[in-house]
Amino acid sequence: MDTGEEDLAESVYREAQAGDQVALETIVRFHQRPIRAWIAAHCPAGGDADDVAQRTFIAALTRIAEFEVGTRFRAWLYTIARYQVMTEATRLRRLADYHSRYAPELLSRELERRAEEADDTSARQVHHLRACIEGLQDRLQELIGWRYTEEIPLAEMAERSGRSVSAIKKQLWLTRRKLQACIEAKRASASGEMI
Repeated sequence: MDTGEEDLAESVYREAQAGDQVALETIVRFHQRPIRAWIAAHCPAGGDADDVAQRTFIAALTRIAEFEVGTRFRAWLYTIARYQVMTEATRLRRLADYHSRYAPELLSRELERRAEEADDTSARQVHHLRACIEGLQDRLQELIGWRYTEEIPLAEMAERSGRSVSAIKKQLWLTRRKLQACIEAKRASASGEMI
């Protein structure tokens, strides 16, 4: 300790031990910067150095009566800070251990829940699609069946219907848009019924 600190220690520490609030504030201000710097340098990755520094000063000030005036206060404070840093490291290890044990299980549960939701959504969409296809004119139902059930090429579809390939493409595009609008309307209607 430099002589300035010893002068401060002799005049302030006794008053702090007697409960003088101004003396306690003076001690914190005097030691805050070097203690915080030391803690920041030694705090484990992911640790909260500011929180550790605060806990260090709280521990020191609540136990100030145990400090022997005339000894090095900063050394005493560094010892408290070292234990607080070790406590933070233990807390982070426990947290990491918890996450390593339970995170895969929680992730698995969430994925299962989302898969069930997706299955429900997919089933509803398929139901809406079937209802919308049934609502189409017979010739459009036939066109959809050729393309998506029988997987007939566009050229063969054009030949069967006596139309051009571009006319078939356009009719399929218009039919898909009509089906999409129908599905969205049924979805909106179904969600309106649930409210």
